[in-house]
Amino acid sequence: MDGRAVLLTQGMLDTHNAKTAHGLIRGTERYQIVGVIDSQHSGKDAGVVLDGQPRNIPIFDSVTALKDSGTDADFLVIGVATKGGRIPAQMREVIRQAITNGLNIVNGLHEFLSDDVELRELAQKQGVKLIDIRKPRPKEQLKFWNGSINSVKCPKIAVLGTDCALGKRTTARMLMEAARKQGLKSEMIYTGQTGWLQGSRYGFIFDSTYNDFVSGELEHAIVSCYNEQHPDIIFLEGQSSLQNPTGPCGAEYLVSAKTDGVVLQHAPGRKYFGDEPDLGVIPPLETDLELIRLYGSKTIAITLNTAGLTPQQADEVQEKYQRDYGILVVQPLKDGVADIVKAIVSKF
Repeated sequence: MDGRAVLLTQGMLDTHNAKTAHGLIRGTERYQIVGVIDSQHSGKDAGVVLDGQPRNIPIFDSVTALKDSGTDADFLVIGVATKGGRIPAQMREVIRQAITNGLNIVNGLHEFLSDDVELRELAQKQGVKLIDIRKPRPKEQLKFWNGSINSVKCPKIAVLGTDCALGKRTTARMLMEAARKQGLKSEMIYTGQTGWLQGSRYGFIFDSTYNDFVSGELEHAIVSCYNEQHPDIIFLEGQSSLQNPTGPCGAEYLVSAKTDGVVLQHAPGRKYFGDEPDLGVIPPLETDLELIRLYGSKTIAITLNTAGLTPQQADEVQEKYQRDYGILVVQPLKDGVADIVKAIVSKF
């Protein structure tokens, strides 16, 4: 474990933009999460704000309040993923305060703190680190696809989705944990900033990798995991969706990683990509199912993000999809994912 960390969401904790914080609140092996800074929700428990489950993670309105409480932290982790990867203006002063108080800053956004002259000089003065985890690695360190994926004999299951910010990583992590509870040696390949922050051992950050190397880095992560850990099953964290016009993604998993099966995450209550009408209407679910089939894989289960639905509506959609598609349909946060693991085992 790297140390004790406080998460910065500043007004966004109860939105899908704070998916990085959400993942770390639910679990991480890299940090001990000791608090959240979000003035809109100060005084509450972060777990209660997230999903109604107390997790003894207090929310503070400022770095000063954190320090006054006697809470000790080593890192401030920027816990949001914003459009364009920019640092929200309301966070800059909090970041300055954190640096002044001796906290190392961990940033997973596309805007790099280490490129900011003011923050870099302040960090040097205070003797703290600015850690930009999305900075691209040098090309000489990256891998091309070479076909070594054919040596992997255990099932490779990708958790793909019909849009961004649906909970694909959460579902993948839940599947890994459920498989372990069933006595299977399982691993998860991370492909985003939050997976790294949660302490996953194998993976890469997809959208900070030069396009020519994405397939090779995905293959390398899977093959390394297989050769070193000898797992019974490998879960792959998906990104974006096959049809999202702002950044379609998924073919790399189905073609280059030769995925054996797919768990498809969908939000029935979401009409537009990214909840933004200008991005277009999310196509019917069956189009993603058909694309997965045409790419040569099979959909083992559909998982539902039920945001925007009442419990009754969610149950009705779950029953309808199961009738219409003849596929196991699960609400992960309500049902768990043990049945999906059993379905995977039965097929492979």
